[in-house]
Amino acid sequence: MSGATHTRAVVAMSLGGLLFGFDTAVISGVTDALRAEYLLSPGGLGLAVSAALWGTLVGALFSGAPGDRFGSLAVLRVIGLLYVVSAVGCAVATSLPAFIAFRVLGGLAIGASSVLVPVYIAEISPPERRGLLVGLFQFNIVLGILIAYLSNYLVAQIASADVAWRWKLGVAAVPAALFLVLLTGLPQSPRWLTARGRADEAKRAADRLGLATIPVVESGGTGRLDWRVHRMPILLAIAIGLFNQLSGINAILYYLNDIFAAAGFTGVSGDVQAIAIGVANLVATIIGMTIIDRVGRKPLLIGGGLVTAVALAGVALVYAGAAPASLLLPLLILFIAAFAMSQGAVIWVYLSEIFPTDVRARGQAIGSATHWVANAVLSFAFPLIAEWSRPLPFWTFAAAMVVQAVMVWRLFPETRGRDLEAISAELTNKRISA
Repeated sequence: MSGATHTRAVVAMSLGGLLFGFDTAVISGVTDALRAEYLLSPGGLGLAVSAALWGTLVGALFSGAPGDRFGSLAVLRVIGLLYVVSAVGCAVATSLPAFIAFRVLGGLAIGASSVLVPVYIAEISPPERRGLLVGLFQFNIVLGILIAYLSNYLVAQIASADVAWRWKLGVAAVPAALFLVLLTGLPQSPRWLTARGRADEAKRAADRLGLATIPVVESGGTGRLDWRVHRMPILLAIAIGLFNQLSGINAILYYLNDIFAAAGFTGVSGDVQAIAIGVANLVATIIGMTIIDRVGRKPLLIGGGLVTAVALAGVALVYAGAAPASLLLPLLILFIAAFAMSQGAVIWVYLSEIFPTDVRARGQAIGSATHWVANAVLSFAFPLIAEWSRPLPFWTFAAAMVVQAVMVWRLFPETRGRDLEAISAELTNKRISA
């Protein structure tokens, strides 16, 4: 029974990643409909696409404190309700303000999930399997992306054009409801209960989850993020969140159909190629999950960063007319695969490992909020910059990945196979040095 409870907990939590990924990618299949429905300029489209991201930023930034106070699980039950309301609301919205409002509501849920789901999984996972188990969150993000592409394609085949975009957004209510149901009856994290002084409850929760021992949580913490104490993990969280988006991953996913159209692909051709990219993303994520606890976090970030830089430079050359358009799909698949095996596999694992238990959710919130700020800014700016110069965004992303590889090599500590308490003890009060 205890093993079954632990499995259900991991599956339920990682399902939050599926909703995250679905919402990230589904918008790429409705951009044309939004343009036509609301007569949007490139700037207006950027605003409509990025609206949910500002809600995501708020959710990421402000979910850490209630997560630390009430426990990740308790807050996620509320978040499950928000997912359902958002999906249904987007499907029935009759005006642009209503559509944006429900998208922002969904963004709140996504942002909070990106903070609290990895924290919960990390706290109930043994060190030797933590990368794999937290990585299930990322796997479900990628699975959600692929399901969104498949769903967009299928809905486009069976629904009339004037309502297809509503169905594409509304189907998210199904996994959202399942997420809410699976959270029912799960125990709070034994680490969180121990940090709150609830030792008896922690023991019962550990027994239910099949944990051999109750983790010895670091003592003496103030329960507050303090720059003087937590400088190193704060800077690491900001860096990994920022570079994750400077790869261009979400801007490219949001505007994938537009990217193909600009290179001469239209209609079903673009949808089918988007599915190919989604499959490559899923396969590469599985590979990254299986090797992260053996290879380590740093080698994946360094190697993946360099390969993504090469792929992005190739895409820039395609748009500059220096390489044939036929290379666009293989270059984007290479980019997606390298990202999935590096940044994609590592970000949520690393963020959940580097902060002490008493501030872990708030620390995760810093990295997640950085991720979403950069996401929103880049998603708004991408169509504007690409309209002026199609190669420029990809050159910028490629340069950022080279910088990331150097910074990880010089500054990032390895966390593979170590207890959470040992990692946070090493990083507390530690200054960055070469």
